[in-house]
Amino acid sequence: MLTYPITATDHCRSSWSYLRNLLPRAPLSYLSKLFTSSHLTVNGTPASPETVLAVGDSVCLKESGRTRSLLVSDPPLLDILFEDDTLLIINKPAGLPMHRTAEAGDDNLVAVAERVMANRDTPVKLRPVNRLDRGTSGAALLAKSATSAGMFGRFVKEVGLGKLYLAIVAGTPPAEGTVTEPLDGKDAETRFRTILQWPQKSLLAVAPITGRMHQIRRHLRLIGHPVLGDRRYGGAMLPGTTGHLLHAFRVSLEHPVSGREITVHAPLPVSFIMQLRALTDEEAAATLVSLRQLSI
Repeated sequence: MLTYPITATDHCRSSWSYLRNLLPRAPLSYLSKLFTSSHLTVNGTPASPETVLAVGDSVCLKESGRTRSLLVSDPPLLDILFEDDTLLIINKPAGLPMHRTAEAGDDNLVAVAERVMANRDTPVKLRPVNRLDRGTSGAALLAKSATSAGMFGRFVKEVGLGKLYLAIVAGTPPAEGTVTEPLDGKDAETRFRTILQWPQKSLLAVAPITGRMHQIRRHLRLIGHPVLGDRRYGGAMLPGTTGHLLHAFRVSLEHPVSGREITVHAPLPVSFIMQLRALTDEEAAATLVSLRQLSI
């Protein structure tokens, strides 16, 4: 058996995502077979693809010749959170744009993901379903075909995605609140709840009810608590961080093909984990536990 301890970098990751990143070139059918054969266990219990991992868990994978041939020692180029025949969900790093930008030679998420798929012998032309700002990290949805893009696009327009962000902001906001200041002449609503407070900054759970451009960043600035690292909207820079400290932590939807309810968590980026390291072990553990039960 191959045994792996779960750390903060994989907290709230699904067991499917963990297995995909261990075996980045494995066909989807082989990953499904490993689950149906109970070859992956969490704390000694057979895992389902939806099993959510937590710090301190122990993941065991039954070793075989094929599994050994597919294992990689280095982190994969992309952190894949979910995948089926129609949809790919990726944990986008801060600083990587979704699309090609005006800067010559600038890489982007779509291009990187297409290279990864081609190297896996499953080439596709990907199209974004949701859009994250360049400096924002977290769950980014990519459709695998024009048909899928149209289907998911209609779903998002008519039903919408369930979205929950994490933000580290300046100052000490109230325990919870709702911002309804119009943006660009349109109604806008953002709800937030404070999870943790340091002397001069706070960790918030944020739910954008509407979808205006830069809505979370603009609304948090308007109430005097800009996202740290967000120079455009008044956030102070933090040494050693890329982008701003806004992370698309959870996305949920009813899959328009299967009808199955999908909830995907994007584990915290290093920039967030670095902030938690300033806490006591007890405070950090309590904060991580709370992330699994977030609601606004």
